[in-house]
Amino acid sequence: MNTMTTPAADFRTARYRLGELHEFEAADQPYVYLVGAGAIFALDDGARAVLDELREGEMAHGEIVSALVTHGYAHGDAEELIRELLFVRGIVSDRIAPALDPQPTAPPADFPLQALVLNITNQCNLACTYCYEFGADKIATPQGKPKFMTLETAKSSIDFLLSQSGSRETVHVTFFGGETLMNFKLLREVVLYANDAAAAQNRAITYSLTTNATLLSDPIIEFLADNDVGVTVSIDGPADLQDHRRIYRSGKGSYEVIEPRLKMLIARHRTRAITARVTLSEGVTDVLRIYRHLKDELGFHEVGFAPVTNSGEQDYAINGDGMSKVLADFHALADEWLDYALENRMHGFSNVSETIAELMQGVNKSHPCGAGLGLLGVSPSGDLSPCHRFTDADTHTLGNIESGIDADKREDFLSRGHVSAKYECQSCWARPLCAGGCHHEAFVRYGDTGHANLHYCDWIREWTDTCLRVYGAVAAQNPGFLERFATRKANA
Repeated sequence: MNTMTTPAADFRTARYRLGELHEFEAADQPYVYLVGAGAIFALDDGARAVLDELREGEMAHGEIVSALVTHGYAHGDAEELIRELLFVRGIVSDRIAPALDPQPTAPPADFPLQALVLNITNQCNLACTYCYEFGADKIATPQGKPKFMTLETAKSSIDFLLSQSGSRETVHVTFFGGETLMNFKLLREVVLYANDAAAAQNRAITYSLTTNATLLSDPIIEFLADNDVGVTVSIDGPADLQDHRRIYRSGKGSYEVIEPRLKMLIARHRTRAITARVTLSEGVTDVLRIYRHLKDELGFHEVGFAPVTNSGEQDYAINGDGMSKVLADFHALADEWLDYALENRMHGFSNVSETIAELMQGVNKSHPCGAGLGLLGVSPSGDLSPCHRFTDADTHTLGNIESGIDADKREDFLSRGHVSAKYECQSCWARPLCAGGCHHEAFVRYGDTGHANLHYCDWIREWTDTCLRVYGAVAAQNPGFLERFATRKANA
């Protein structure tokens, strides 16, 4: 196949050097992760020989061909291998323009919406000490604004989603808070309205919510199960860890209240997977113990972990030793995930599963997530924001449900958040999967949504390498298992 954009004669005079790649090995098979293509390339002896030669410096076309012939390649096969490596940018040349663009392109201005996060209340019945919405590092300015979304605003939000989602056959709504279930009456009415509105257009809407589980009841669980509403529970582990920071305003811990409700939810809600989302903070870093409790004792289908968002000045920030503990436990669970995969069994550690899904889909991100792109947050007042983490923050408003998206503000947000605008990311091999990290985390830590999350760079690179090795081992030993992740979507 002809994959290059220059005449064949240019190959004979071209000089080559290594492209931007990350090498790793899994199950005794060498691989490279190709940054420009966001792809994984298994190395045979010939490809490995080319890369080994180029590590010593640039080589002319004829020199590489001769080296490959020495390694047993026919001349024509050597030429084809060079073309293939050029196409995937395993090697590059100043004389030959690649067919693949090494940088992710900017999304079109009219990029259709895929999801809305409806913050149906900004009120919460807990007072978690690290809360990004109400804690020391909050950016929300809720004073004088509605505390609960009205049905009129919610219906307008559904109409807005359907009108702004182009030709998508299915769109998604996530219900959020505050504590989401403090406005369950509205949630129920919105689902019924949205189902009818979507059906009238021969389309569908899927649903999820995030909750602290304190208000779960039999009728609520029955409604969630009957309407296939996915549930993510914010929970930090067994009682001593949950009650360390996830507390009521009185200082009382919340575990005793939520445990029986969680068991009821998991036992009765069978239409969608029930996921736990753990916020790791200082003193809450025992990932293995948390995982065992949530997955094996309570029965969550999946458990995901994230370090607490903070400005670096709060006492709940995880110190270096704590992060080392977290990463060691992540590695242990990744090993378990691999063992399960080789036995054709699903493991519940979603930090691996979601990265594997991105690798399967060849993700090469222009932005860290869908915030401001296919996803927007809606505040109780109807203001639009890049995502739920910016709800009720005046300086981050991107419009309103009634007046629409402010195109200039959205463009400014997306331009600053594009990975190509982040200088420090340009030399990082992990950028196709990271794109600089969470916009909200960047603003809290650096005061700029477009700033790279530099405090997590080493962590991200090490963890991405771990997931690449897991992927490579499964690809070599049980490749069919990976197909389960070809269409998986990360939780909204």
